[in-house]
Amino acid sequence: MMTLKDIGAGPAIALGFLLASGWSAAAQQAVPPPVPIQESLTWDALKSRFEAVNPQLRADAISVEEARAQEITAFLRPNPGFSMSVDGTQFTSNDGHFTPFRGTDYQPGLSYLWERDNKRHLRLDDAKANTAITASQHLDLERNLLFNLRNSYVQTLQAKATLKTANDDLEYYDKIIEISKRRYKDGDIAQIDLDRIELLRVQYESEQQTAIVNLRTAKIQLLQLLNERTPVDNFDVAGVFDWEPELAPLDDFHTIALQNRPDLKAALQQIDKAKVDRKLAIANGSTDPTISGWYTYNPSTNNPYANQTIGVSVSIPLRIFDRNQGEKKRTQLDIDRSQKSYDASQAAVFSDVDSAYAQLFSDIALLKPYRAQYLEQATRVRDTMTYSYQHGGASLTDFLNAQSDYRVVQLAYLQLVGSYLTAASQLNLAAGREVIP
Repeated sequence: MMTLKDIGAGPAIALGFLLASGWSAAAQQAVPPPVPIQESLTWDALKSRFEAVNPQLRADAISVEEARAQEITAFLRPNPGFSMSVDGTQFTSNDGHFTPFRGTDYQPGLSYLWERDNKRHLRLDDAKANTAITASQHLDLERNLLFNLRNSYVQTLQAKATLKTANDDLEYYDKIIEISKRRYKDGDIAQIDLDRIELLRVQYESEQQTAIVNLRTAKIQLLQLLNERTPVDNFDVAGVFDWEPELAPLDDFHTIALQNRPDLKAALQQIDKAKVDRKLAIANGSTDPTISGWYTYNPSTNNPYANQTIGVSVSIPLRIFDRNQGEKKRTQLDIDRSQKSYDASQAAVFSDVDSAYAQLFSDIALLKPYRAQYLEQATRVRDTMTYSYQHGGASLTDFLNAQSDYRVVQLAYLQLVGSYLTAASQLNLAAGREVIP
């Protein structure tokens, strides 16, 4: 039996190399390549898909159709009534022949409730008013759900920007570590300084992993709102993570909100419905007669010529006690209640706009010096201190402090941009439509 000793050291090494190469190739074939991202949705595409597939929104849309179906029921006329009377059937016969139906009198009849004071049209107006309120409430639900979607979208963009910054910082710091290792070999720095520099890398790694987790969490929230089962790694969003320094006057947002807020529109429509309910309550207090008619075919003993007769009757309820007084009073009070609710909703609209505007204005005031000064200063200080430390002109403490200050400024800026975009979403929510894209 031949052994490796018999083969020789050189061929053995070559054989081992071939075996290792074969195992490596097999391992590479066994591990599937990473699946490329299949979707990268912009905000408009994300919103369109959300409106089409969100189960909560789709379920609520059915309630609008249900309210519209009630309009059909409200406008239906009363059904006529049919009656049949049979009289005169004999149990015995005088002539000895049993003919029970020979003298039977058949009397078919029809009756109809005549609704007065325009009740049917008022019921239709009331149902239409209810449909309008339901449709506005559906739009209000969509407004709030879109705010949640926009928040998750902003969080995803912020997590992507934070992850990119963390990756860039880690890449930059790895270059510093490599330079520090060469300086250590050359005797320019001590072992303790190199250890401190390398130990600081764990902070960059921690920031990177935190950003990865935050990004995946934000994407999972988006997928939940979209009712999607797409793997997180195959899903992504695209957008500009930035801010605008200009902001329209506050009164412009007040005007937009008063014109577009669906909850405010629903409160106004509730007043119109309450007025229709009042008219319907008054109409329901009126009397509705029932008109009946019938036909008979049988000679009358009192009138031998009356072989075929018709009859008509009118039945009128005497509304002495019940004239719908309670509903008349309730609907009058409901008008006043609806008016006060509208005033409260209008005050809430102004409060929502003012709060969101104040937060957005504050974020812009904080962001302006970052763009004009702080970001550039932090980068300049970091690069300057890095260069000085590498050439022996700065202490290790100054160098590490400059690195820390740079990270703090960068993360604070990203958080402020995220706060700005969240406040913009809040202002869109308060205004009832997208006023800040």
